[in-house]
Amino acid sequence: MSKTILDLIGNTPMVESKVLNPNPNVKLLFKLEGNNPGGSVKDRPAYNMIRSGLERGDFSSSSKLIEATSGNTGIALAMIAGIYGLDIELVMPENSTKERVQTMRAYGAKVTLTPTDVGIEGARDYAEAKVRDEGYVMLNQFANNDNWMAHYQTTGPEIWKDTHGEITHFVSSMGTTGTIMGTSTYLKEQDSKVQIVGVQPTDDSKIPGIRKWPEAYLPKIFNPKKVDTVLEVSETEATEMAKRLAKEEGIFAGMSSGGAAAAAIRLAETLERGTIVSIVCDRGDRYLSSDLFD
Repeated sequence: MSKTILDLIGNTPMVESKVLNPNPNVKLLFKLEGNNPGGSVKDRPAYNMIRSGLERGDFSSSSKLIEATSGNTGIALAMIAGIYGLDIELVMPENSTKERVQTMRAYGAKVTLTPTDVGIEGARDYAEAKVRDEGYVMLNQFANNDNWMAHYQTTGPEIWKDTHGEITHFVSSMGTTGTIMGTSTYLKEQDSKVQIVGVQPTDDSKIPGIRKWPEAYLPKIFNPKKVDTVLEVSETEATEMAKRLAKEEGIFAGMSSGGAAAAAIRLAETLERGTIVSIVCDRGDRYLSSDLFD
């Protein structure tokens, strides 16, 4: 049966850690979201936000869409907007890797870079001003229920099915928090004892894709009651684990995936037994112009 590229979103594989897992009584599984066609977990919410928004009539083919992004969501939106023939502008801090900028432009999106010193918050402010002053439509991944619902409908069910309902712990880095919100909601409905572990950076660390948001910018879709435990990882831990994932497990991924893996391994050391699923949210090739793998 012939498929479109959109049919390839989701149903990503899971692989078992054979080297990094420190506990033989614990099964540690990595869910490889880089296998999505756009290269990251963000293909799921991007597709759901665009498809559902069009179906509801929130915007149309003549609308001008805009979104602030740290990278992966922007790539996914650029790919899917291009397929639907939509006009989209993506706003990112100017220190974003050139691979991300070039990929978005390759898919046909307009890319606007905002000053590094104001971070993703500044990019969000720019996008909101365009909505307010120029009639743009913002998908707003930080407040759009279609974001977390994508994971409730796909990521959670896939993990439950592929672990045969044996998952005991789910580990995910927290950025927009859509992945952890949607997956938590589904897994808790299947078994309330499944522990949901969110990963944040330590106060002095900057890890692309993982944030500890100021209160004013906290994603509206985030519900702290859906996260049982929050583990903090340092920039050094996340970087070193991204390198170890590639070298020792053959999993080439970015820094936020390294952060989640570091937290999952730390968690495994504390358990008598269990099955941990950790999200590997993207591929490492979009970080090659950074110093991550130097």
